[in-house]
Amino acid sequence: MTDLIRKTASELAALISSGEVSSVEVTRAHLERSDAVDAAVHSYLYQSPEASLIAAAEADRARAAGEVSSPLAGVPIAVKDNLATIDAPTTSGSKILQGWQPPYDATVVKKLRAAGMPILGKTNLDEFAMGSSTEFSAFGPSKNPWDLTRIPGGSGGGSSSVVASFQAPLAIGSDTGGSIRFPGAVTGTVGTKPTYGAVSRYGLVALASSLDQIGPVARNVLDAAMLQDVIAGHDPHDSTSLPESLGSMTAAAKKLDVKGMRFGVIKQLAGDGFQPGVAARFRESLNLLAAAGAEIVEVDCPSFEYAIAAYYLILPAEASSNLAKFDSVRFGMRVEPGEKATIERVMAATREVGFGPEVKRRIILGTYALSSGSYDKFYGAALKVRTLIQRDFDAAFAKADILVSPTAPTTAFKFGDKIDDPLAMYLNDIATIPANLAGIPGISVPNGLAEEDGLPVGIQLLAPAREDARLYQAGAWLEKAHEEIWGKRMIDFAPELEVN
Repeated sequence: MTDLIRKTASELAALISSGEVSSVEVTRAHLERSDAVDAAVHSYLYQSPEASLIAAAEADRARAAGEVSSPLAGVPIAVKDNLATIDAPTTSGSKILQGWQPPYDATVVKKLRAAGMPILGKTNLDEFAMGSSTEFSAFGPSKNPWDLTRIPGGSGGGSSSVVASFQAPLAIGSDTGGSIRFPGAVTGTVGTKPTYGAVSRYGLVALASSLDQIGPVARNVLDAAMLQDVIAGHDPHDSTSLPESLGSMTAAAKKLDVKGMRFGVIKQLAGDGFQPGVAARFRESLNLLAAAGAEIVEVDCPSFEYAIAAYYLILPAEASSNLAKFDSVRFGMRVEPGEKATIERVMAATREVGFGPEVKRRIILGTYALSSGSYDKFYGAALKVRTLIQRDFDAAFAKADILVSPTAPTTAFKFGDKIDDPLAMYLNDIATIPANLAGIPGISVPNGLAEEDGLPVGIQLLAPAREDARLYQAGAWLEKAHEEIWGKRMIDFAPELEVN
């Protein structure tokens, strides 16, 4: 069954549909892979093999009865542990929620179950999705399967590493400032942030409600497109959910055509200050697009210079509000401070023990930014910058159909290199943050290996809001062009894990 774990989700779906293999066989193969490697990679925070196999058996029964619920029926998937699951703990990578089991499923989880997709487990993340490396998970970091001494990105490092290590063909992530796309870039996987509102956030443990978006993690663009088709759609439980359908992402990924499309190279993200290997791969992809008949133009987005500063005021402000609910009273951890245990002291003691250093840092920053006397100076100014960034995107999309940049400035860095330097950590998201501030869709597609270290590089594609299909069309073409040059898929370059 080892061959099954290296197949794409679309390939597995075809095999299951034809009856060549069963969902139980595919699910068991991935569970056995986890038994072999996850002690070293630490992608999962929770697994229930029995429940996974029961769901797979039900998918097989439904297919035999002619009750096929989706094109991905029977294909197993992993879910980031900030999504509510009624049958499994949801910790959001934090001690304050350790062992908490929700009384309901997130809308995305409901859609996965309805589509007949067995859930393999809950994946690791930086605490409350605050981080770029999973080093801020209360339960220890996930590792990059390409090099276990390096980070798999964050906050969704568990979802990226579970796919890159062949423990799951698909995963669900959440992206607040690049937490799907950055991990995709450094692990050689595909990660998509859909248009804000295209996928329901109901049941997602909120970090910053105006920025968060749930999206697919996959091994290729077609798989990501198929998964977005499963999880997208209007949800009356989410007031920000788009009322209209954005069309079939799967159909867009199968077009494989870029002739006549205009690709805008963002002047502020054109490679200056990026690792040489990252910049070199980016230029090569631009040449591939131009040779195929695409038009390459330069676009100027001057407000991007202030995007990180604005983001790290808006996000902490929203996070300080969203995390106020963890007060030791309603759910989660409770710490009794002693004999004189007032509600204020219990709350303070619980939050002191339950929250990690990065969460505390952002709560303090956000509370200060929202305080009287600071609101207009900091938070209000950040909102004005956000508007300028949105206007820059509007102007850029008047000249280009798709905007392109490297996904991240470097390849995966080593554990410990940036954990004590928050500003250096925050700069990892320099290329991904603007899309969240504007609510537009973005995708990171594998873009080769950096010559200096042999590690994966990603290229980011951005489109106007509601035009997610453009990303899948162009991303699938780039992926195919790369595979023809390299002779195999990017993920197949990954070295075999050496584990005990």
